[in-house]
Amino acid sequence: MILGSLERRALQWLVQRLPSWVSSDLLTIVGLVGSLVTALGYALCIFNHNFLWLASAGLVLNWYGDSLDGTLARASHKERPRYGYFLDHSLDVLGGFFIAVGIGLSPYVRFDVALLALAGYLLMSVSVHVRTHSTGIFWMSYGGIGTTEIRLIIILANALVYFVGNPAIQTPVAMVKVYDLIAIVVALSLFVVFIVVTVKVALALRRQDDQEMAAP
Repeated sequence: MILGSLERRALQWLVQRLPSWVSSDLLTIVGLVGSLVTALGYALCIFNHNFLWLASAGLVLNWYGDSLDGTLARASHKERPRYGYFLDHSLDVLGGFFIAVGIGLSPYVRFDVALLALAGYLLMSVSVHVRTHSTGIFWMSYGGIGTTEIRLIIILANALVYFVGNPAIQTPVAMVKVYDLIAIVVALSLFVVFIVVTVKVALALRRQDDQEMAAP
């Protein structure tokens, strides 16, 4: 990940300063609450664009809980691999749903475009977990882009719209608002990555299976 090294150092610094009563489960819930705050912030932008800051703060809170829960479990040697994996990633998907719906309810992104971005996110989530099951390798970033980088892109888009506005841009297809265009680019990028990863992993697994079948 582009921010991977910096993020790991930040998480280690934060986890060492957590109160003793904070648990991994609590942090997982904090991450989900962050996604709800983000959704609420976007929805309230119908009344005032200053709520974009609430949406961005929710994304930071979502990162804090979602990234620290596993870090804390490993640091405290209280990992519960099956339970933790299931709960964490189930709530990640739910949180992504809340955020996408919130963006779609805002005055900045068409609802169908927000759902298109959500579809791309869900495709990549399925890809990550199917790949983990098939290869035993858990990998959540592609091309240096992971969930942290996507959150940062959304926060930067919020800042852009807040300070510059959300003007329409003429594309070869139609007039598109800036935030719609950002969401479309993210969605299409996720679709392309999903296809590339699926083909690449499928070919690698096929070679492995063929080799095992051919072995005496």
